Amino acid sequence: MQFLAYIIIYPFLWLVSILPFKLLYAVSDGLYLLLYYVIGYRKKVVKENLRLVFPNKSEEEIKTITKKFYHHLCDMVVEAIKSLTISEAEMKKRFTFTNIEEVHKIENANKSIVLMCAHYGSWEWIFILQTHIKSKGYAIYKRIENKYFDRLVKRIRAKYNSYLITTKETVPTLISAKEKGELTINGFVSDQSPRRRKAFHWNEFMNIKVPVHTGAEMLAKKLDMAVVFFSVKKIKRGYYETTFKTITTTPNAYENYEITDIFLKLVEEQIYEAPEYYLWTHKRWKYRNDVPPQFQ
Repeated sequence: MQFLAYIIIYPFLWLVSILPFKLLYAVSDGLYLLLYYVIGYRKKVVKENLRLVFPNKSEEEIKTITKKFYHHLCDMVVEAIKSLTISEAEMKKRFTFTNIEEVHKIENANKSIVLMCAHYGSWEWIFILQTHIKSKGYAIYKRIENKYFDRLVKRIRAKYNSYLITTKETVPTLISAKEKGELTINGFVSDQSPRRRKAFHWNEFMNIKVPVHTGAEMLAKKLDMAVVFFSVKKIKRGYYETTFKTITTTPNAYENYEITDIFLKLVEEQIYEAPEYYLWTHKRWKYRNDVPPQFQ
């Protein structure tokens, strides 16, 4: 069944991917109408999240942000499909870096990097970063259930010397790279909610106490990697600008979870600036009423 689904869906995805951008975004507009007005995909979750973190905004303001978010979400979907066939030159034109020298400085110091980011702006085309640097790229991801689509996504990322690894593969892979003397840059999307029983740290995110992923910080300390945050700004439709901020090159000089808390504050700054570009469909605050006593 997995292969049957793949051979049915893949040709459609490929046809969408070869569309010129003007038509591609027409597809996005159609998808927006379907998701927002017809299906109502997670609309209740989106509005509940927005009301939680922006209690002072009116219902009209919440509705405006919601619509803008769905437009952006649909753009990201078609841009992900476009990754199948987009050229390197086109991607470089559309996903740019304001201060790539931040990464170069750390590479020149012969240090690997934990690259922390959030589900904000766009992360689909960040893999073009590999064409600007010498470090080997790894991104931690959740395996796709359909093994054929999983292989497809891995193949797309590998075009730019970037490789997807699961959480279980992360530690042994990066320890092996360190032992070989390889420089690596390792992407962690660290803003979503861990399972409550597996959370080591709770803190306020958008003024609400929640469990927080700490794996990126702990790995940086274990392997003495620099920690860098990257923010993404949507310049206009189909064009993004990324800026790097080095949190630290000496992670073990920080108390446990201090780096993670700095990361969360940087994510908040982005969200307050333009909330429509955050991924509001996730139930990020689902454990807010279940804070363990030791974290209250």
